[in-house]
Amino acid sequence: MDSQLSLWFCSMSTAFCFVFFSFTLLFSLFSLLIFVLRLKLWCTCKICQAYLTSSWTKDFDNLCDWYTHLLKNSATGTIHIHVLGNIITAKPANVEHMLKTRFENYPKGKPFSTLLGDLLGRGIFNVDGDSWKFQRKMASLELGGVSVRTHAFDIVGSEIQSRLLPLLSSVAGKEQVLDLQDIFRRFSFDNICKFSFGLDPGCLELSLPVSDLAEAFDLASKFSAQRALASSSLIWKVKRLLNLGTEKQLKEAIKVVDEFAEEMIKQRREEGFSDRHDLLSRFMGTINDDKYLRDIVVSFLLAGRDTVASGLTSFFWLLSQHPEVESAIREEVERVMGSSEQFASFNQMREMHYLHAALYESLRLFPPVQFDSKFAQEDDILPDDTFVRKGTRVTYHPYAMGRMERIWGPDCLHYKPERWLQNGRYVPENLYKFPVFQAGKRVCLGKEIALVEMKCVVLAVVRRFNIRVPHSNQAPRFAAGLTATLRGGLPILVQEREA
Repeated sequence: MDSQLSLWFCSMSTAFCFVFFSFTLLFSLFSLLIFVLRLKLWCTCKICQAYLTSSWTKDFDNLCDWYTHLLKNSATGTIHIHVLGNIITAKPANVEHMLKTRFENYPKGKPFSTLLGDLLGRGIFNVDGDSWKFQRKMASLELGGVSVRTHAFDIVGSEIQSRLLPLLSSVAGKEQVLDLQDIFRRFSFDNICKFSFGLDPGCLELSLPVSDLAEAFDLASKFSAQRALASSSLIWKVKRLLNLGTEKQLKEAIKVVDEFAEEMIKQRREEGFSDRHDLLSRFMGTINDDKYLRDIVVSFLLAGRDTVASGLTSFFWLLSQHPEVESAIREEVERVMGSSEQFASFNQMREMHYLHAALYESLRLFPPVQFDSKFAQEDDILPDDTFVRKGTRVTYHPYAMGRMERIWGPDCLHYKPERWLQNGRYVPENLYKFPVFQAGKRVCLGKEIALVEMKCVVLAVVRRFNIRVPHSNQAPRFAAGLTATLRGGLPILVQEREA
C-alpha cells in the first residue's frame, strides 16, 4: 500500500511539474508575442524601426557609431530608443546629474543586475545600496595602498620582461602576422589572475596555449552582454528557461568559472591566506561567505582584464596611423629615462606628460566601456529638460561624447594628444565631460593601476619595437560585448628597432 501511494505521489509530482513547466513556457511565449505585436503596432518612430529592422547597418558598421550620429543630430544631445525603454545622452550636464547631483536616483538597478547576475552575482559592479557601499569601502582600502600598487607593478613588469617582449622578439622581422588584441588579452588575463587569485594561467607563453578559464570567461562576458541587445528581456529569459542556444552556452561557461573560483577559495582556506598579497587573500580576511567572495573577485577579474586589453589595442591602432605621436613619445622617454635604463619607475612615469596625454586622447576616442546605464528610481527631469519616467533606463555614452564637436571642438575626430597639454604639462579635464573612468561616487577605483599597466606596456614596446598595422586606414569594427573588442582582432607586423 505504501509503495503504491509513493508511486502515485511521484507520478502526480511529475505531472504537476510538467504542467507547470508547460504553462510557464506558454505564458512566456504568449507574453513575448504580445510584446512584439505591440512594438510593430505602436512604435512607428524612425529610430525604433531602424533598431528593430537593423536598417541602420546599411550606413554604419557599429551600433555605437549610429548612436553617435543620432546624438550629434539631436538639439539636446539626448535621444530616446522607445523599444528599449532607453534614454541615451552625450551631454556632460546630464552625466553630472546622474553620477553626482541625483546619484541616489540612478542606481545600476534590478534590470541591469538581472542581465549580469548569473556571471557577476553580488559583485561590486552589479549591486547598489549597502552591498555596494561595503564593497566600495573595502576595495578602496585594498587598492589604495602603496603595497598593493607596488605588488601590481611588479606583476606587470615580470609579465612584460619574461613573456611579452620575448614573444614580440620571436616574430620580429619574420613577416609573421600577430593578433595584437589577442596578445594584450592574454597579457592582461595573466596579470589580473595573478593579482586577483595569486594564480598564473600562463596565457602569454610562447606557445600561446589555450586556456579553458580564459575561453569560458570570454564566452560568459559575451553572452551576458548580448542579453542587453534583445528588444525584450523575455527573449533571453525564455531561452534560459529552456536551456537553449546562447543561454545554454552561457550556463556552461559560467560553470567553468564557478568551479575554478571554488577550487581557488578552497585551496586558499586549506593553505592559509594571511601572508599572501592577492585580492582573494585580502578579502578572505573580512568575508567568510565563499559565494560572495567568488562574486567580488570575478567582478575585478572582468574589470581588470578586458578594459586594459581594449585600451592598449586601440592605442596601438591609433599609433600606427600617427608616427609623429610615436616619435614624440620616444623623445620624451629618452629625455626622462636616458638610453640605459630598461624600465621606468613610478616617479619617471609621472614626468612623462606627453605619454599620459597620448593615452587619455586614445581613451577619449576609444573608451573600453563605450556606454554605461542606470535605472531611474523615481520620475526626474535632466538638465536638458528631458523627462525621465520612473524605471526608465538612462545611458550616458562616452564613445559618442568623445566625438561631439560641441564638447571637444571642431577637431574632435582627430587624434591630438596636445589637447591635454598646457606648456608641456598634462592638465585634466572635467570628469563629466570625459567619463571614461566614470565619475562621482562610482569613479573607477582601479584607474591608477590600469594606467600604470598601460604605460608600462607602451614604454617597453615602443622603445624596442616598431609595430605596424596592415590596412590601418580601415575603421574599427566592434564585436558585441561588455567592453570594446575589435572584430577580427588587430593583425600586426613587428620589427626590432635599431640600437
